[in-house]
Amino acid sequence: MALSVTPVLRRVPLRQIACLIPLVLITVWVVTHWSVIAEGAGRLRGADPVWLLIAVAVTGLCWVAASCVRQGAILERLPAGRLLASQFAAGAANHVLPAGLGAHAVTLRFLRNCGIPLSRGTASLALYSLVEPIARFVLLFALLAAVPGALPLDEITPDGRTLLVLLLVVAAALAALALALFAIGPLRRTVRGFLHTALTDARALHARPSRVLALWGGALAFPALQASVLASVAVALEVPLPWHHVAIAYLAASIAAGMVPTPGGIGSVDAALVLTLVASGVPLTVATATVLGFRIITVWLPLLPGALVLGALVRWKVL
Repeated sequence: MALSVTPVLRRVPLRQIACLIPLVLITVWVVTHWSVIAEGAGRLRGADPVWLLIAVAVTGLCWVAASCVRQGAILERLPAGRLLASQFAAGAANHVLPAGLGAHAVTLRFLRNCGIPLSRGTASLALYSLVEPIARFVLLFALLAAVPGALPLDEITPDGRTLLVLLLVVAAALAALALALFAIGPLRRTVRGFLHTALTDARALHARPSRVLALWGGALAFPALQASVLASVAVALEVPLPWHHVAIAYLAASIAAGMVPTPGGIGSVDAALVLTLVASGVPLTVATATVLGFRIITVWLPLLPGALVLGALVRWKVL
């Protein structure tokens, strides 16, 4: 006689296990990166503590900006406190999965618990993913127009062969996607329905000034605040570079590193930031210390609290 596994599964504390998973993953990540954390802390001992505290305070505003973008991407009014808590928790999840999947998964779960249908919740994530890079490009071009020559493109631009390979990879990926859409009928219908929902919601959102302000204002504020964190750390370490040059370096590095899907941009953004700062005239050791300080403040300090909040939200069935 076949045994039913349903009663057994009901006795397994799945929600309690789900609460522990983020903590376990974060603990493993911290242990494997402990040498980097120790090195960064050592280099920052001589930094100006006032500017480091300013960087910590500005980092807190980043979650407010992220919450504004999430609210601006959905028509319904979301509970502000729980939305902010979910974005703080999403920051921890974002450093476990690549390409922002962790943050999107947390946000989608939050939207579903707020009564948002899956199709519209997914459409809001797509709108967020579209608006965020556009805002970075707008900020970068505005700063470059205001400060011509601040970004040494000749020193950081890949050679022609590398660019050709990147273009071929992108073209091949787009061709494969187009072929799949044309060849698979159910997938084509799913994508058509998703695009209809996304475009309908986007038009409705842009007809409401409050949502436009939250969406685009938050999308512009988030990278500006992140760049301000990096600039504050640079001032604390007495980096010989004006703040707007540091902001341009951050925007350029984050856009370039966005092509490499790593958890939270860790690794790809760091390497691009060091390269850009060095190309701007910052000594390698100082550039490395600046990026490590930026990572400590924006990632490692909020990591454990974010994981605890994530576990609490799962336990309280907010997620």
